[in-house]
Amino acid sequence: MSAAAKEAIVTAANVTKRFGELRALNDVSLTIAPGAVQCIIGPSGSGKSTLLRCINQLEKIDQGAIRVDGELIGYRRVGDELHELTDPEIARQRLVTGMVFQRFNLFNHMTALQNIIEGPLTVLKRPRKEIVAEAMALLERVGLAEKRDSYPSELSGGQQQRIAIARALAMKPKLMLFDEPTSALDPELVGEVLNVMRDLAASGMTMVVVTHELGFAREVAGDVVFMDKGEIVEQGPPQTVLVAPKQARTRDFIAAVLK
Repeated sequence: MSAAAKEAIVTAANVTKRFGELRALNDVSLTIAPGAVQCIIGPSGSGKSTLLRCINQLEKIDQGAIRVDGELIGYRRVGDELHELTDPEIARQRLVTGMVFQRFNLFNHMTALQNIIEGPLTVLKRPRKEIVAEAMALLERVGLAEKRDSYPSELSGGQQQRIAIARALAMKPKLMLFDEPTSALDPELVGEVLNVMRDLAASGMTMVVVTHELGFAREVAGDVVFMDKGEIVEQGPPQTVLVAPKQARTRDFIAAVLK
């Protein structure tokens, strides 16, 4: 393993994921350093979300290996053999990552505050008084302290997504995964979610962001990956990939998004 891979918070090596005959990921390799903001762009069906789901062990890979925070995920190596981890072991590994989905996936029967404290309370078994104070600080951070007692049905899409971000942060992850977090929002609500993500990036949180918001990627990302048909077509700094891409497929995609 290279020095960069040892220091990385995520290392995907030659990862392949199949759904029947479809290769959703085909020999994908990616290294993400602590504190980096990695944006992933590409057309629908290119493998972007599948890659995130594999990193968070919502999908099992068919070939290759993924390490998160230095630990091989999904398997334990014993000599030359790999043994699948148990569900509790996978759940423990998954605590390193927080994930924010396109749909907010909040618990509809819980208030904003209850949504945020549920994980630390039931999974981490932390004291309620302590986590309520932290949850209120997170609500303040995402600009929704006054919505602590509101239910998801009483919140806009942008507000629900900000609560979802706060909920993920409440578990104190080392890595945040965002799967097109603004794609389900009305255009006027996109900015409020992106502002929270900008603040998070500025704080040094390691982030992997699947997005169609090219302006956000150009502004915040340290590195941009363009995927198509399950493969990484182009990778580099945003001023290269988004402004002067080398590959024709990347140029065509960016031109279509900016129309």
